[in-house]
Amino acid sequence: MIKYRMIYEQLLKEGVVNREDFLEPSEALDSEVLLVHDPQWVEKLKRGSLSNLEILTLEIPYSEELVKETWLCAGGTILTCKHALNDGICIHLGGGFHHAFPDHGEGFCLLNDIAIGIRKLCLDGDIERAMIIDCDLHQGNGTAYIFARDENVFTFSIHQENNYPAVKERSDLDIGLEDGTTDEEYLTLLSAHIPRIVESFRPELILYVAGADVYEDDQLGGLNLTMEGLKKRDELVIGEALQNKIPIACVLAGGYARKVEDTVNIHVNLVKVAKDLSLGG
Repeated sequence: MIKYRMIYEQLLKEGVVNREDFLEPSEALDSEVLLVHDPQWVEKLKRGSLSNLEILTLEIPYSEELVKETWLCAGGTILTCKHALNDGICIHLGGGFHHAFPDHGEGFCLLNDIAIGIRKLCLDGDIERAMIIDCDLHQGNGTAYIFARDENVFTFSIHQENNYPAVKERSDLDIGLEDGTTDEEYLTLLSAHIPRIVESFRPELILYVAGADVYEDDQLGGLNLTMEGLKKRDELVIGEALQNKIPIACVLAGGYARKVEDTVNIHVNLVKVAKDLSLGG
């Protein structure tokens, strides 16, 4: 959790952004959360009545503070999506909890803020069609399940195949990577697929899940992407959106490098890339 404050402080220290560039979200409303999640699951989270098995599946201890943070995070993703529509690009220094299903949480994820953000914008009439480009180390199984029958949301996941979750859901397009995949292999695959699916689907919003856990020194990963490779990944995805004048909202998702400073640098680089590209750099 410490990475979030470190990212904020490093962005200010390096002068990448100013304090007035930050937005402060409010907690998502329960009515917004219920656009995605079952009432029984929401009630369990609110009351703290999860079973031992449900807590084990979450893989993190339950607390009231965790629930408050989760609702705040969902509100942050809604705010990020709204501002992306107005400004072309917006980055949430959090979010990306793509393992949460409507009726349960998994893998550190209580609520699926990605799905909540998209459903909220659709409900408000801001958009009809959205695309999720999920570049986290792990397959976005929760979002794949939630939007499996929704023709207006395209789910794309590029992930390490031999990693969590053991049972994958079916995205609209899945690319399962072999252990040890390098920058060249990864970027070649992205270059082959991202322009094609963006051109064919023509979303009104792209939600980019910019996981840092594909990094070569990540504790939970088995891919061999370098810091420079991750920057090129961000340039490719964000550049494709901006070139096609499609608003893009970014969430950070996972990152568990042995040195937390590496995780922080990867996320800070995302903001730098976004700033450079949006300014025409």
